Amino acid sequence: MNMRTLKSIIAAISIVGMVGACNEGIDPITKVSPGADASAPVVTVTYPAEGTEIKVAEILTSVNIKFEVTDDIEIKSIVVKMDGADIASFTEFLDYRRAVKDILHEGLATGEHVLSIVATDIENKVTTQNINFEKTPPYLPIFAGETFYMPFDGIYTELITITPATQVGSPAFAGEGKKGGNAYKGTTGAYLSYPTTGLVGNEFSASFWMKVNSTPDRAGVLVAGPPGINTRTQGFRFFRENAGGKQRFKLNVGNGTTDFWFDGGANADVVPNTGEWVHLAFSISATNAAVYINGQVASQGVLTGGVNWAGCDIFSVMSGGPRFSEWGHNSDLSYMDELRFFNKALTQADVLAIIGSDYSPKYDGEVFYMPFDADYGDLVGGANATVVGAPSLQTGKAGKAYAGATDSYLTYPLADLELDDEFSISFWYKANTTPDRAGILTVGPPGINTRTSGFRLFRESGANAFKSNLGFGTGDSWNDGGSISTTDWVFVTMVVGPGSHGIYVNGTLLRAESTFTGQVSWADCEFLSIGSGAPRFTEWGHLSDNSLIDELRIFNRKLSQSEIEEMMND
Repeated sequence: MNMRTLKSIIAAISIVGMVGACNEGIDPITKVSPGADASAPVVTVTYPAEGTEIKVAEILTSVNIKFEVTDDIEIKSIVVKMDGADIASFTEFLDYRRAVKDILHEGLATGEHVLSIVATDIENKVTTQNINFEKTPPYLPIFAGETFYMPFDGIYTELITITPATQVGSPAFAGEGKKGGNAYKGTTGAYLSYPTTGLVGNEFSASFWMKVNSTPDRAGVLVAGPPGINTRTQGFRFFRENAGGKQRFKLNVGNGTTDFWFDGGANADVVPNTGEWVHLAFSISATNAAVYINGQVASQGVLTGGVNWAGCDIFSVMSGGPRFSEWGHNSDLSYMDELRFFNKALTQADVLAIIGSDYSPKYDGEVFYMPFDADYGDLVGGANATVVGAPSLQTGKAGKAYAGATDSYLTYPLADLELDDEFSISFWYKANTTPDRAGILTVGPPGINTRTSGFRLFRESGANAFKSNLGFGTGDSWNDGGSISTTDWVFVTMVVGPGSHGIYVNGTLLRAESTFTGQVSWADCEFLSIGSGAPRFTEWGHLSDNSLIDELRIFNRKLSQSEIEEMMND
């Protein structure tokens, strides 16, 4: 053996040794059988999820479809469908047991849609995952003539056309709102501007909520005017000024040659810094203008020639600047929420309907609120009562009130209130003692005088006996209350809690609460009667009540005396 051959043999032995050393501690690769195909593919859709609403202004939009398909052995194919039509398919996969896909689908129209992912494995087992979602506009007008809606929920964007306002200075957000959880918060030198294009005409109205700040003591709120510091012959200026510590809201409108003033009076002045939201609205027609505060007319009058819009190319929101600042009507540090414009002159009924739509329960446990200002609607549930006979709306404790009439009353579905063993009812009441007995609020099962379920609140002997009756399944419980004023408004509250019930008038119990054994029964009780015992409690002549009822509220819990006093003072 020569030396060259020996070196070759040694080198080969070294290489073998090195390979062995590299494999030391590593299991050798062995073939494993894939086993039986036991399961169908699993489809997991990340987006869109079931029930997703895609809110955009565009007629057609795109959607990123994201999903994953897994199988225990091998994926054979995936088909993606939109509303039954194929939009994508796959038959080749880098990982034959897992596929993650992200697909951009364009041309999605407004409406409801069904996304389908159809996955098939190597044994032809099929899984179909359907996802229902919807493409909607961000906001659809809910009132006649509504052309503009800015809710200030974290953005300064008008939601009908999806147009952002221009920010001047550094406006902020309040972190709270009348509705939706946020509102505009004014800061010094700040306001929003928005183009008037498409929003002005022979008739124009605006509606919004404010939490009024007295600092500064005067400010512009909503302005559309021509260039110039104080040119008032075109457009309008809605603003506020100090009035003996309160704030007086005023509207000025230009008809092209002169201007008209619509000033709220002392009885319409707003107390600032209370923490309460105040609703403000104004309307302009070709012949008239009006200002409303909390749905009531603060000022109205003739507007000869209507409004002239020459040169009015922008709205200023929460400031008089830049077009109306000569008298110090600069930025407003108040809060504003739910700003709406209309291409019609709002009536008082229109304004009250807007207020109702924006209502949120004011008190803990409030499930029903009927103010009777515009109609017989419950502002919490949104439903209207059924009218029997011919009741009417007359001047009330606040705004309008329910006015009873012979053989007249309202009914409201009880199921909508979801009452249990505890509840309370409060309202303002001005008695009419003719007839000398009447049902006021009654709930009962079919029959003339079945009292084992529901409740009955009524009066007898004019207003000398204000009584309640409560059914607990096997019997009924009485509280004979006492007398109330026959000349003044009184605040009445019926409270029911575990094992007792009583009547408060002006925050004081008429007599001790009556006790009973068991729980309130609602068996076969279908509706609440307002203003009468009819049709379920008439045997003893407790028919329609000609009295006035206002600010009717129902709660799903028992109110305390302090809470009753607080509501009465409100």
